[in-house]
Amino acid sequence: MNRQLSPSQSEAGEAVNVLQVRKIGNSLGLILPKEILAQLKLSEGDKLHLVEQPNGGFRFVKQKPDFDKAMAAARRGMKLYHNALAELAK
Repeated sequence: MNRQLSPSQSEAGEAVNVLQVRKIGNSLGLILPKEILAQLKLSEGDKLHLVEQPNGGFRFVKQKPDFDKAMAAARRGMKLYHNALAELAK
């Protein structure tokens, strides 16, 4: 079986997976092996967001980049209005 993922070790001793960019139709893409998809809980149609990091790197996230900020605001609101929300839940 020809796999696009080849595990290796980084200088820090972390496991590193190398993916090859491939032509898919008229576009270019990355193909993730089934094992990685299962580990990341991804399936066909899921969207990944590419987020630029301050150090110049990138990372993929499953949720929208502003999701964490929105959830923090929601938690603050739930804490502030806990009593009112408890009454509404009755």
